[in-house]
Amino acid sequence: MSWPMVKLGDLFKVTSGGTPSRSVPEYYENGDIPWIKTGDLHHRYIEHASEYITSAGLNASSTRLYPSGTVLVAMYGATIGACSILRITACTNQACAAFTPVEKVDTDYLYYFLKHSKPVFVNAGAGGAQPNISAGFLKNFEIPLPPLAEQKRIAAILDKADAIRRKRQQAIQLADDFLRAVFLEMFGDPVTNPKGWEVKKLGDIVRIRRGASPRPIKEFLGGTIPWIKIGDGSKGDQIYLHDTKEYVTKAGAEKSLYLNEGALIFANCGVSLGFARILKKAGCVHDGWLAFDEINPSFNKIFLLKWLNQLTSHFRKIAPDGTQPNLNTGIMKQQELICPPVELQERFENIVHLTDSMLNKLKTAELADEQQFSAISQKAFSGLL
Repeated sequence: MSWPMVKLGDLFKVTSGGTPSRSVPEYYENGDIPWIKTGDLHHRYIEHASEYITSAGLNASSTRLYPSGTVLVAMYGATIGACSILRITACTNQACAAFTPVEKVDTDYLYYFLKHSKPVFVNAGAGGAQPNISAGFLKNFEIPLPPLAEQKRIAAILDKADAIRRKRQQAIQLADDFLRAVFLEMFGDPVTNPKGWEVKKLGDIVRIRRGASPRPIKEFLGGTIPWIKIGDGSKGDQIYLHDTKEYVTKAGAEKSLYLNEGALIFANCGVSLGFARILKKAGCVHDGWLAFDEINPSFNKIFLLKWLNQLTSHFRKIAPDGTQPNLNTGIMKQQELICPPVELQERFENIVHLTDSMLNKLKTAELADEQQFSAISQKAFSGLL
């Protein structure tokens, strides 16, 4: 069944918000008006904001209040195409396009269609220094518009499929939370050390070296030696780093830090600070990684990895101020490390491996859920459901 394609601009007045001047403290201090940014568009519904502004900030800027039920879409940056539905009255910054409720369009149907269209938005926004789509692009973007009753039926079907995905995601989060809880139960907080373990300097336990990036990197790409960048650490399981997208030549490897399989690496800068992984295959590491090797036999590698992950918030607090947080080798060598018995560390390792095996199965199933949801969405918006 085919439905008419209608431009969003013919259905909605597509608007966006604004940013009160950061130089005026009274626009933000003690504010109680939710101010939504693209970084808040993580989940289907928005019930609170990461930042609030005052009435003075609202009146002194181009931002505006939107009612509950408004659908928001990120127009700029790394989150381009992300979308959410307001469950509160809130205003936004200029990077969020807003679609306030109208009688002809079911809110949930619109949300699912815009979410389904994210790859189109990402592709349309590519090419500049910062990816972006304009309000004009969105106004001319076409949406299939079946009768309202059919929109609601499609949204209900997608709700059921989405519920399966969300339950799987919740199970993955619970498994990750379980490991953190087990660590605290067995070893206590690694910063306050309530169990009174002996403490040593990390630099006395391992050799710490910083990665190195051959420059200009383009001259050294295209080889056969894995080139491990910071972004590679956010992929795969929670222990091992399996794959990389880029490879360097032998000459590039000689200008970098080459590590053997099994090396423990730690992201020491930027938004990835705190990621720790064990290499599944040898390769060269970017200068955003620190490598820990020659580990004292009294310490288990998996324990060290999870200890590093447990301290992410602490590391971000102690990182020197700058354009981005950065922990150099000197700081890390002085970091205090609790020293529980190695037998206890090995028991923890067994729990980690069992949990990681379960997590990998859940993630495989999650991928299948995503593919199934995508297939159902494709059928839904093509009139085939």
